[in-house]
Order: sequence, then structure tokens, then C-alpha cells
Amino acid sequence: MNTSVTLSGGQRMPLLGLGCWQAPSQEVAAAVEAALLAGYRHIDTAYNYLNEDGVGEGIRAALKTRRMTRRDLFVVTKLPMIAMQEGKVEKYLKKSLKTLGLDYVDLYLVHTPFGCVERSETDVFPSQDGKLLIDCSTDLIAVWKEMEKMVKLGLAKSIGVSNFNAKQVLKIVSNAEIPPAVHQVECHVYFQQRALREACKKHNIAITAYAPLGSPGRKVLYESRGATVELPDLLNNPVVRLVAEKHKRTAAQVLLRFLAQQDIIVIPKSTKATRIRENGDIFSFQLDELDMAALSSLDQGEPGRTFRMSVFPGVSDHPEAPF
Repeated sequence: MNTSVTLSGGQRMPLLGLGCWQAPSQEVAAAVEAALLAGYRHIDTAYNYLNEDGVGEGIRAALKTRRMTRRDLFVVTKLPMIAMQEGKVEKYLKKSLKTLGLDYVDLYLVHTPFGCVERSETDVFPSQDGKLLIDCSTDLIAVWKEMEKMVKLGLAKSIGVSNFNAKQVLKIVSNAEIPPAVHQVECHVYFQQRALREACKKHNIAITAYAPLGSPGRKVLYESRGATVELPDLLNNPVVRLVAEKHKRTAAQVLLRFLAQQDIIVIPKSTKATRIRENGDIFSFQLDELDMAALSSLDQGEPGRTFRMSVFPGVSDHPEAPF
């Protein structure tokens, strides 16, 4: 049973990782340590999450147990929107590495295809008059050339993208010396991203699914931004629950197994040690063809997308707004 995928550059990337979005530093430190001690080897964070210090603390605590080495780990972080310019990629990756306490990351992703005005290094979502301060001069090819330098400098083992559309991915691939190894996007049973996955497969780009459980914790974030988005209750979908009962598993384990069984990398987020262990137990069972067909039928296509750029007013004015 596969527990990892081989990236285009030859690296092995674990199919299961811990997502760290919306987790304060203190909470995320304990969560990362718990995940690594529970057998996870892949940790996903981002400069934008403002918690890389906690992630680094959790990694160091786990390494002190000597149950793993740095070489066993696969650490992912991302280039913030305020660094989407030539000359800023190295600066921000080095800032992330210093905060994480690492010499390199295993994967560095361009967090979004659009850039924002760099007002300060800590203002990751700069806004004015209720709108994100976008930088319309974003040059994806120039940014990608900077990303390639990070591999050559040994600061990142692999590079990739996140939240790009198929046209933008092709633009990068067509101009790349080092092609993207991974594309991280929203992906779950209601939004299976079949067309985008197929486009990426043609270029040997692995898919990481964020919000594989529907990301129910986002409701608070959206409401704080004055946005109302109907979030799907994937965990209580009748088909998901039937499959879970059949295998004597949790709904979350079924949702994660459905994706991982298709070699889609999953990064469920949790800060509870029991839930982290539970979510991690997805390689001890297999879904059969009937299960896979039933879960595949839940796909709603584009209407199933829940991460909408409308949560960040102003983004739609950017020439590289992805969707």
C-alpha cells in the first residue's frame, strides 16, 4: 500500500501530512510534535500562517526524542503574496528557514499566483479601504526563475505552486528549467478537481489536497472578514457515513483514504493529539471499487469549490486572479 509518491525530481513525499493553517504558534508546536511522534513525517506550513516559529519548535522537540532524523522529515512552506517579485524570493525563504530553524525545506510553494504590495514583512494580507492591496505587476515567469534559484542554492529540495489554474500551471511548465513538482489546491469529495488533476498528471505534477475534510474551521475566518460562505458538512454526508460504518472507520478516515488511494497527498489540520493519531490511521485499510465509485459520485465540480477569492476583496482585479 502506497504511503508516499515520487516527485518529478526523485524525492519521496509522504501522502499524509499535518496541515498547520489557522493554528497559533503555541498550539501548532504541540500538534507538530504529536504528529511526528504518531508517525507523520510531512508537515505543511506557510509564511502567511505566521506560525513557522511554532512549527520549528515542534520539529525540534520531536527530533530530540531521536525517534527520527531531519532526513526522515518532509517540511513544506510557502512564498507569501507580498514576496511575489524578483529579488524577494530568497529573502523570504531565508526568513522562513530562520524561523523554522532549518537549513532547507523539502518543498517550497508559490502560495498564490497573484502578488500583493509589501507594506511590511509581517503584514501578509495588506489591505486598505476593505480591499487587499494587490500588486498588478506580478510576473509569474520571473517569480518562477527565482524559485528555481532556491533549488540551486540548496535552500529547497523541490518547488511547486498552489492555487493556480490549469492555464497558469501550463505557463510555468512551458517556461521552466525546473518544473513544478507539486500543486497544492482545494480538493475533497465534493470538489475533486478532475480536469486540473489530469492537466497536472500530463506534466508529472503531484497534487496535494488542502481542506480534504472540508475545512470546517474556516467559518470563523470568513465571518471575521464579513463573508458568508456555505461550508459543506462532508463528515456527515450519508454516503461517507455508510462507507465509514462498513469499514468500522471514522468519516474523516474515509475522506482521507479516498484521496490518498488515488495518490493525492492529504494534509488534514488538527491540534488535538487524539484526532491527529486518528486521522493518521489511513494506511491500515483499503476502499473497494464500490466504495470508490460511490465517493466519486459525490463530486459537484466547480460548484463544490468553497475557497473563493471573494473572501479577499480586490483579488478579482488582479490579472492573475486564478478563479
